[in-house]
Amino acid sequence: MTTPENLAVLARPADVGRVPVTLLTGFLGAGKTTLLNQLMRLPEMASAAVFINEFGEIGIDHHLVERIDEALVILESGCVCCSVQGDLIAELKRLHDRMARRDIPQVSRVVIETTGLADPMPVVRALMEDRFVSARFRCDGIVTVVDSEHASAQLAHHREARVQVSMADRIVLSKTDLATRAARAELTKALRALNPAAPRMSAAEAVEAVSTVLGGGLYAPEQIPQDLGGWLQAHVPSGSRTKTISAPFSPVTHDHHSGRVRSFSVRLPKPVAWRGFSVRIGEILARWSGQILRLKGIVAVEGIDTPTAIQCVQDTAYAPVHMARWPKQDATGALRAGQGAVVVIGEDLTAEDEQAIRALLTEFPADRLALRRAAALPDLATRNWLNERMPLASRPGMISEAFVIQPRFLRDAHGSVG
Repeated sequence: MTTPENLAVLARPADVGRVPVTLLTGFLGAGKTTLLNQLMRLPEMASAAVFINEFGEIGIDHHLVERIDEALVILESGCVCCSVQGDLIAELKRLHDRMARRDIPQVSRVVIETTGLADPMPVVRALMEDRFVSARFRCDGIVTVVDSEHASAQLAHHREARVQVSMADRIVLSKTDLATRAARAELTKALRALNPAAPRMSAAEAVEAVSTVLGGGLYAPEQIPQDLGGWLQAHVPSGSRTKTISAPFSPVTHDHHSGRVRSFSVRLPKPVAWRGFSVRIGEILARWSGQILRLKGIVAVEGIDTPTAIQCVQDTAYAPVHMARWPKQDATGALRAGQGAVVVIGEDLTAEDEQAIRALLTEFPADRLALRRAAALPDLATRNWLNERMPLASRPGMISEAFVIQPRFLRDAHGSVG
């Protein structure tokens, strides 16, 4: 449905200079192309570029999309997450060059429809790691289409289906009219276990509220909502305590019936030392490389009055986002000012792994020790976090940006000039 609000949300990315990229994923036969076809009929999508990933010698899916023009690019001969990943980056660069030369109109959004067997994470990493592309495009989230009729069996037997659901920022349910009430109830239980925080909607609702599906801005600092009360609520309920760790965590573990993908949360009851926290998260990503699918959180940092949001996908750490204020307090007490929480979504993590991660998040190394550890770990995924302008834990009156340290009052005075 076209509304001024929809148009405003979908138009915002042009104001911040980088074109948003949405990954449309889902298992084989889920209905991705059908949804894409419906979305492409909307006026809001008139200036979108669409990349359709074909698998096999003869491409079929692109013939099913009605609006085929200069902006539609077919990635052939393999999965977008592996053999044609280089082609994806090359095509994004070519798209930018054509816009710069004004060969084609300015593109407001890119949608990448992946194959049913694609793991979306390597695509996200490619978008983040290529400097040319990351300066001009930004990942705007992962939308996973789920077949209401057959998804329960697919989730039970196929890792790809579980990963696609676990990584989703939005879940779109297709074929809801074909599924029985019992099948829908079973699927709802499975989806809540794999990804309790992702909003779920029917395909019809997704088309009606296109700005909600494609305008989430989930990886863009300027688009993350200021009211974060529900962001971690699904993972961090109040009132529960761990029975195996003495520290004041508030964990809840969600296990899918397959036992392979699980999520749990760790509450941080007080502000953390930023450098020690950054290095510790990097150590966790390295130690459980290949098992941690996603890690996100909101943390209170020593010396800063407002919260900081973090997101990691596998071993890629996004730039932290400094929020304007703490989330509003709600009846659940999900998150209070000065506290924090970290959510871990992993595959094949044992109970011992979970306990070890919780233990590592009970305390953090001091600034000097953290920098020594970072120097000894050249592949530290969170190294870029050390470049953030943060107070020194031991001397809150001093501010540090990477290895440059100055009194905060000089920084504040400099920032206020002009």
